[in-house]
Amino acid sequence: MSRRSQFLIGAALSFGLGLLGIYLLGRAEPYQETVEHGPAPEVQANPYLAAELFLRRQGLQVQRVDGLEVLPTLPSSGQTLLLLADRQSMTQRQAERLLEWAAKGGHLLFVAERLWDEEDGKSGDLLLDSLGIQQYQSDDLDAEDAEDEETADAEDDAESEDEAKPYPELTQLYLENEEAPAYFGFDTDFHLYDAENRAHAWANSGAATHLLQLYHGDGLISVLSDAWIWQNANIADYDNAWLLWYLGQDSAVTLLYRAERDELLSLLLRHFPQALVALALLIGLGLWHLGLRQGPLQRPASPGRRQLQEHLRGSADFLLRRSGQHSLLHGLQQDIQRRARRRHPGFERLGVAEQWQVLSRLTRLPPRAISQAMRPLPQQRLAAADFTRQVAHLQTLRNAL
Repeated sequence: MSRRSQFLIGAALSFGLGLLGIYLLGRAEPYQETVEHGPAPEVQANPYLAAELFLRRQGLQVQRVDGLEVLPTLPSSGQTLLLLADRQSMTQRQAERLLEWAAKGGHLLFVAERLWDEEDGKSGDLLLDSLGIQQYQSDDLDAEDAEDEETADAEDDAESEDEAKPYPELTQLYLENEEAPAYFGFDTDFHLYDAENRAHAWANSGAATHLLQLYHGDGLISVLSDAWIWQNANIADYDNAWLLWYLGQDSAVTLLYRAERDELLSLLLRHFPQALVALALLIGLGLWHLGLRQGPLQRPASPGRRQLQEHLRGSADFLLRRSGQHSLLHGLQQDIQRRARRRHPGFERLGVAEQWQVLSRLTRLPPRAISQAMRPLPQQRLAAADFTRQVAHLQTLRNAL
């Protein structure tokens, strides 16, 4: 193929590719795509970040604390403490200090955590029990009591009124000089009951009460059935943000919603797992090193020591420790009587004196040696010399048979 032909073919391909590119560019349309990366890390770490920012935008002074250690230095007057943290580890002394702080002019707001136990007569929530407030499941409310308190006509009026309300399933708060109530998205599964009738303000849904306010000394206490309405995902719904501002208005706000702290071990596992593994290996190697035998190993006994006499002596020592002196001496006497029965039939039917005479005749030993060997054994333990002497007499008599 000549150079001219190659040039023409290349030019034709380039021209075709150019036309194809122009066609594709003419058909392409620009568009925008939004990629959701989820909440920012600070939002994930702080469930009430939106609530903090909202209060600051309303001109309120807001601070966040991690524990009740700040209570002694926290002024009561002109201060609202939003206690939204878990209170399972709260002590009786801490609960008393919180109520004392509120009685001096502070506004304490907290969430009811436990249900009322009819059998125990308490809920276990130190703050609720101290204020006489009880929390129930809405499904457990006695419908018969509600029917006794209202007449049939009042029930019909209430039903018609609920149908007329735009949000009958929400919690409603009526304010003075306001025609329409404020609406909040409380969880309707829980109900707050003021057993001592101390509350002066409350907010109800169709089936339960979710907010109670009562005076305590010179201060104010607000009790909520839940605080989820102020978390980042819910604070913009309904009038949830407005309620937060309403409860903290004209005061400085202190937020406490994370009182628990990570333990040292959990922090080390999270940030230094390799160091913990290395430390565990080091401890294991140290214990293995300390467990090694110090000094030379003891050599096994030579075969020359394994003699029959040594085994017999060891067996005798074992029997002496296990059975005692009387058992060994009695066994020798029985062995002598058994041999005498074989050499003198009817030996067992003879009296003791006659048996001793037969043994003296069979062994040709004097009667004194026979009586010394076959006499009854004493109850007390024999001395070592007496025991050895008695064994020698019995062995001499047995060997003579």
